[in-house]
Amino acid sequence: MVFNQFKTFLLLAAMSGLLLLAGSAIGGSSGIKIALLLALIMNIISYFYSDKIVLSLYNAQPLDKNQFSWLHSIVQDLTQKMGLPMPKLWVIDTPMANAFATGRNSDHASVAVTTGILDILDERELRGVLAHELGHVKNRDILISTVAATMSTAIGYLANMVRFAAIYGASDDRNRRTNPFASLLVIIFMPLAAMLLQMAVSRSREYLADETGAEYSEDPLALASALEKLHYSVQRAHLDNQADANKASTATLFIVNPFTAQGIIALFSTHPPMQERIKRLRQMHEKMFK
Repeated sequence: MVFNQFKTFLLLAAMSGLLLLAGSAIGGSSGIKIALLLALIMNIISYFYSDKIVLSLYNAQPLDKNQFSWLHSIVQDLTQKMGLPMPKLWVIDTPMANAFATGRNSDHASVAVTTGILDILDERELRGVLAHELGHVKNRDILISTVAATMSTAIGYLANMVRFAAIYGASDDRNRRTNPFASLLVIIFMPLAAMLLQMAVSRSREYLADETGAEYSEDPLALASALEKLHYSVQRAHLDNQADANKASTATLFIVNPFTAQGIIALFSTHPPMQERIKRLRQMHEKMFK
């Protein structure tokens, strides 16, 4: 768990370095300040309202406490163990088996499950999944993801500024032409590098949520079994890469990637390799019960 926290710190530090490098490449501090300001405004709005946007996007409905009293009891038990307030619970009517947590902090958290996941998991496996999602809440992953998104967006803005400067022959704030090689680096490679680092942060937080969920549920194998079922299920029922492109930015929220990714596209996955996640959970079970 400590390793994953440290890894996230290193990845965010690398993104900060990219941001500073991109700012210096355009020749001054004014560009980086503008980019950061725009990115912060956009992501602050996202931070406070993303839960409402995402839940609305998937037409999530409040979970009926009477109909799903057993599920409500599972979450209530887990939140007490984790020292968290009770989140709002939602259900999404779709055959895609998945779940996600959202909300800016533990006092404004929501956990959503699909009807598909309720159909294929038993109660023990579902407890593992819910523990994973509450792990995201406990680890403040929404805040960390927002920080990563802010820096990635700022780098993207800087790349656009450099591209326009190159097109119109603008000079930097020190009255010197920007270096063509540095401009090309910022325009092409830095946004790609920032995106890869942002996705690496997402993968690191997934590992951490797996560990947190397994620890508090005290059943790593239940989560491993659930992930295995979800992995194969999502290959049959998943979001369409083209028709649901408007939902691509929400992929990182789900416990398993709701889109299919094969070949080189898998390099850009927001989630870690499933077999590696399962392997780590089995190793955690061996350590807990040896």
